[in-house]
Amino acid sequence: QVQLVESGGGLVQTGGSLTLSCVASGNIDSINTMGWYRQTPGKQREVVAIITRNGDTRYTESLKGRATITRDNAKGTVVLQIDDLRSDDTGVYYCRADRSWPDFMAYWGQGTEVTVSS
Repeated sequence: QVQLVESGGGLVQTGGSLTLSCVASGNIDSINTMGWYRQTPGKQREVVAIITRNGDTRYTESLKGRATITRDNAKGTVVLQIDDLRSDDTGVYYCRADRSWPDFMAYWGQGTEVTVSS
């Protein structure tokens, strides 16, 4: 089992920066990919950034050039920094950790709310 706890959300101004942190506990050695997802009212949860255990990263189109995702495998942490925040960055951000062996399992944090306002 893996437990995830996010932090770093809040109210931020347009054009500002935000750092979201997620700490995993439990069987962190079983974690492969970690990532951040965003959900807004009336929409499905969508992936915004992921990072593999080897450090390969992927970003949703709207965050390319504005976001950086990093992780520390030994500590079980993943951090997402977003710069030049826009109103459409608003949403609840969820941390996710995937286990691939002995079977696939996705673990989710409780979410942290981000509101970008001018």
